[in-house]
Amino acid sequence: MQQQALSIALIGILGIGAQWIAWRTGWPAIALMLAAGVIGGPVLGLIHPHAVFGDLLEPMVSVAVALILFEGGLSLNFRELRKTDGAVIRLVLLGSPIGWVLGSLACYYVAGLVWPVAILFAGILVVTGPTVVLPLLRQSNVAARPRAILKWEAIVNDPTGALLGVVTYEYLRRSGEGGTLASVILSLLAAAVIAGLIGWLAARALGWLFPRGHVPEYLKAPVLLVSVISVFVGSNMIQQETGLLAVTVMGIALANMRLDSLRDIQPFKENVTVLLISGVFVILSASLDLNVLRQFEWRFLAFLLALLFLVRPATVLLSLAFSPVPWNERLLVAWIAPRGIVAVAISGLFALRLDRLGYSDGSILVTLSFSVVVATILFHGFSIKPVARLLKVTGASERGLLIVGATPFSLGMAAQLRLLDVPVTIADTSWQRLAPARHQGIPTYHGEILSEATEERLDLTRFQVLAATTDNEAYNTLVCNEFAPEIGRDNVHQLGDASDDDDPRTLPESLRGRALFASGHGVEDIMQREEQGWQFRKTRISEQFDYDAARASLPEDGDMLLLLRKNGALRFFTHASRPTPQPGDTILSYVPPSRKRPKGEEE
Repeated sequence: MQQQALSIALIGILGIGAQWIAWRTGWPAIALMLAAGVIGGPVLGLIHPHAVFGDLLEPMVSVAVALILFEGGLSLNFRELRKTDGAVIRLVLLGSPIGWVLGSLACYYVAGLVWPVAILFAGILVVTGPTVVLPLLRQSNVAARPRAILKWEAIVNDPTGALLGVVTYEYLRRSGEGGTLASVILSLLAAAVIAGLIGWLAARALGWLFPRGHVPEYLKAPVLLVSVISVFVGSNMIQQETGLLAVTVMGIALANMRLDSLRDIQPFKENVTVLLISGVFVILSASLDLNVLRQFEWRFLAFLLALLFLVRPATVLLSLAFSPVPWNERLLVAWIAPRGIVAVAISGLFALRLDRLGYSDGSILVTLSFSVVVATILFHGFSIKPVARLLKVTGASERGLLIVGATPFSLGMAAQLRLLDVPVTIADTSWQRLAPARHQGIPTYHGEILSEATEERLDLTRFQVLAATTDNEAYNTLVCNEFAPEIGRDNVHQLGDASDDDDPRTLPESLRGRALFASGHGVEDIMQREEQGWQFRKTRISEQFDYDAARASLPEDGDMLLLLRKNGALRFFTHASRPTPQPGDTILSYVPPSRKRPKGEEE
């Protein structure tokens, strides 16, 4: 019991630790998680998943993958699908069979597998999977359309690859009993339709129960999780491997019902997914048997190269031929295709079954699947950023500031930041209030920032920080609370006094963004100072003019507003955070109109 508890703790520490290191360094999280599992498992022998979990290991991993697929399905809005110009439909309807055929040829002629095993393994390799693609996209600055294409393909193709493997295996099993390929396909097609119907009906049931108050708020997340697991298991009882299809359909159906309840539990399900991806990857790599990898042959290396440089590119380029997707975006999608836990889990499952049917090559699938996973994760994980830059399919090169509310204060701040080459966008519902920003050449967004349409029209990945500066403190709070899960609680700021929580007029700090200025000036304070002609001043910190000198140069009632670091990172001085400037950084302060400027300070 103690050994099991220790193993679970180590899996969590290694998985989340790898994700944290990836966040700090910018290295691909999937590669670090894979390395963490290898070090904790085969290298140091600290984790032995098969010994610790026994027969529970496979169902545990299967349920975890189902939950990850469901959460991925919840992020698939059909409005986003329209932005892909039909690329996802082409990759599923054309790409899957093309990849299956080309992969089968590579497995047979290059890897040396017999035809039945080659066809089965090629079907499995159609998958990319959200367990690897989503962490990759989270850490890369890929433009909106190729990002959507890769995400949709990964989530939709996961159950597709599993079903292709099942089709092949069932045909091999039934062919000895007189079964035909047509009968196998028809039976599995019927099972897939039933699985999709189960997922859709489950989504409809939750969509009916949640808004009508039949499930209390504190039970909505547990009910959702239990429903996903039940749908997955129930569908698999009808036909093995159709559960992935059922939960994917369930997630997509719920995502397009626009249920307010799902927004409330969004942070919870995202946190669960991060934990599951971390745990699954560490377990995957900790289960790696180095003796199995010693069976690796040089022809397998040739197979990996064929998979990376021939099969995947040809599949994507043929599927997207004559499509509106630009060539540079097609090439990026053609290169990125990491495989993960689903490919390994299904390969291991069919390896045992193929051995029972008398196909000796079945045991090689474990070695090949691990090799494919490691190779694609390393190649694609470390190359996605430079390849995206090379092909010019990155998002905004620098992430800037989103200001909500066009006021004299926010316009002055935006103008100063523009002089410092910081990307700034001002959002407001009033076209007239945005007029001064347009005249100054400051990018604007005209519309209600809290509207669902904003998700389509405004790419939030362009912004590292948000500042709500309208003259309505409650609205500022609402904006910060809405975007905190997306941008980060520590990166949403607002005008509003955070000093007196005992005042019944003061909104709770748990709802507000970080108060701008260390003293937490309210809206009325800023309006009065604007009337008095207060101005923004820039101060560059150097070895000669350090932070203490800059602070001493401020008048008694002046305030430091934000810090621009040399690497472009923005840090506001708030009631909860006071960043320490370093030489080369620039401070933007808010000061009275008339005073002598010290050395180092600019207009």
